[in-house]
Amino acid sequence: MDSQINIKRSMEWKEFETTFSVKLNQQQKEAVQSTKGPVLLLAVPGSGKTTVLVTRLGYMIYCKNIPPERILTVTYTVAATKDMSERFAVRFGEDMAKRLEFRTINGICAMIIQYYGRRIGKTPFELVKDEKATTGMLIRICQDHGMGYPTESDLKNVRTLITYIKNMMLNEEELQKLEEESDIRIVGIYREYCRQMREQKLMDYDDQMLYAYNILRKDLGVLAYFQNRYPYICVDEAQDTSKIQHAIIALLAAGTGNLFMVGDEDQSIYGFRAAYPEALLSFEKKHSGAKVLLMEENFRSNAKIVEAADKFIQKNTLRHEKHMRAAREAGADIREISLKSRKAQYVYLMKAAQKCTTGMAGMSGSEEHRGRADASVTETAVLYRDNECAIPLIDLLERKNIPYRMRNADLSFFTHRTVLDVQNIIRFAMDPKDTELFMQIYYRLKLFFNKKDALRYAQISQEKDMEVLDAALKYGNLEKYQEDNIRNLKRQMVRILNMPGDEAVNQILTYMGYQDYLKKMGMNANKLETVKLIGSRVESPEKLLERLEELRTIIQEKVSDKDCPFILSTMHASKGLEYDTVYLLDVMDGILPEKVLANPRTASKEELETYEEERRLFYVGVTRAKNQLNVFTTNKPSKFCSELLGKRNLRENQQKEYAGIKKWGDYSPAGTYGIKGNGMYHGYGTGHGSQKQPGKSYQELADALGEGMVVKHKKFGEGVVVDMEGEHIRIQFGDNVKNMDLKVLARLGMLEI
Repeated sequence: MDSQINIKRSMEWKEFETTFSVKLNQQQKEAVQSTKGPVLLLAVPGSGKTTVLVTRLGYMIYCKNIPPERILTVTYTVAATKDMSERFAVRFGEDMAKRLEFRTINGICAMIIQYYGRRIGKTPFELVKDEKATTGMLIRICQDHGMGYPTESDLKNVRTLITYIKNMMLNEEELQKLEEESDIRIVGIYREYCRQMREQKLMDYDDQMLYAYNILRKDLGVLAYFQNRYPYICVDEAQDTSKIQHAIIALLAAGTGNLFMVGDEDQSIYGFRAAYPEALLSFEKKHSGAKVLLMEENFRSNAKIVEAADKFIQKNTLRHEKHMRAAREAGADIREISLKSRKAQYVYLMKAAQKCTTGMAGMSGSEEHRGRADASVTETAVLYRDNECAIPLIDLLERKNIPYRMRNADLSFFTHRTVLDVQNIIRFAMDPKDTELFMQIYYRLKLFFNKKDALRYAQISQEKDMEVLDAALKYGNLEKYQEDNIRNLKRQMVRILNMPGDEAVNQILTYMGYQDYLKKMGMNANKLETVKLIGSRVESPEKLLERLEELRTIIQEKVSDKDCPFILSTMHASKGLEYDTVYLLDVMDGILPEKVLANPRTASKEELETYEEERRLFYVGVTRAKNQLNVFTTNKPSKFCSELLGKRNLRENQQKEYAGIKKWGDYSPAGTYGIKGNGMYHGYGTGHGSQKQPGKSYQELADALGEGMVVKHKKFGEGVVVDMEGEHIRIQFGDNVKNMDLKVLARLGMLEI
């Protein structure tokens, strides 16, 4: 585009459209032409919000003669800043793009602090750009406040809470409430962290915003300078903006009131980072004369996906009234891929990855030999709630040497307290003389030692070169129940060394007392489900330790091929992106959503907000798909899947009925749920058949069972399903694992659920 276009005269709209090849629908056009006063533009997924924002900037310059230097555009990330500037340059010229101000909120805050520093003749605090610089300080603070030696995962949680406190501008009462909910002495940690940062004349990125906000409030000269400099302010991704960020923007825009905010509260998914969608809901109240505009046409997804997603998000209450419409025609049905276990998802996706990447040359080669995907290959994304959900899939893809691209690596899983505990217990079983390991795990198992006694047994063990537990038995003067617990623990530790990795983890949880410790501490074992999935592919606990370390290294050092069409990403990291085909992993109650509200009408404000953000996260995942959406479910019920597909949660209903069933032969679940047509999925809008008549059926039993389910055998009593393959099932009864034939179990009616 010719950057020398005359802007001394105002273009009419028709000339603007022709000159810059602008093609907009009516809602988009109205948004572009709204340049005065406070305006909130609510843009549904795939509605072209970036195109509209960029076009609006061009309209302000060429049609309204507003100097580009007078317009401030605030973006959520540095990458978004660069992208928007480049998009503007393509359409309206590089010279004009260079004159515009595209900045993150922290970029603006840095300018405010620098200007204030020059104004009063002082040097600002040094900005800490790398968190590692303050890690040592934070570790010491955490130790001083009773956290022991914090892991990387612990530190990440503490930093997240500190960020939340600053961005939400919490008062004393809110601070105390947060501490109660977090189970960390965060108030003391937070205050000491702030004190030491000030003492060392340092500030983090959150401090930078707080300092800028206080400067604008207290120094009216600084406020007036920036209000005059930027009489027009545009804000992108307003739903992700925090409370302190909204407060800063409100101060800057107060001079002229020309504030243009683009966002969608339905896509607000960063509550843990203190995103404040309430600012969008109260926009009209906070800004006098404000108007709210809508962009409701989705150009991205096929009509079936759009229709289902819109009906789904309507169930949220904390939102503006709007409806997403499809610009495209109906395409493929949404597929519910219903499998027997989480483990089966990864095998399915491994095959999908193979198919997706068959057009790539040099799949296992080095960088110089790695090939590009064939032009016919479409991008396929696997989206999941947390990074740990993908680790068993990464494990399988790496074993099969199948290429993949990972958008956001995170290693916090490997340093989570529960994961480290299980590893340490295994290591102690391998070396029962290791006193250091013993001191880390003794109080997590059923040993009933105090710290003083544990230290004494550790010392005796070292002096006499004997196993620590033997030292306790011989020199401990213990009660009989204590001796019994120690002997049982010794037996269990010998046993687990001869078990597959997943069975060993289950043994630690169930029979070595670790599950009881977690319950006592108010912690859960969710992370260990992932460990068990990895452990199911190794023959021993020792191999499990090795594989966990290998996977950590693989993820840490992974160099993704940008041309690989098979992509792994969290739903959070996928926001703003789109893919031809999308698979949503682990859609089940307990993972997504993490917790189902028993009764939304009686839920607290906090519970409702949390649950509705869960729904928004799922909505974001759904709306990334252009052509094909696939949703994985297992034997567990899925509230979100049922809502998306507009059907009753049959499995949930079944589970309610199972309570009164004595044996499998007395009842059979809905015949078409779980397996449809080719044995893999349901199609959205295809109907689900009718219930079969009661009767004994191998297939019915096979469809209903899954890993982790509690069952009752007529002879062996209660047990837990370890795994299933074909007609064979392994069930753990106490210390023993039985290999059984499903057909025999079904025929004889031996198994109850």
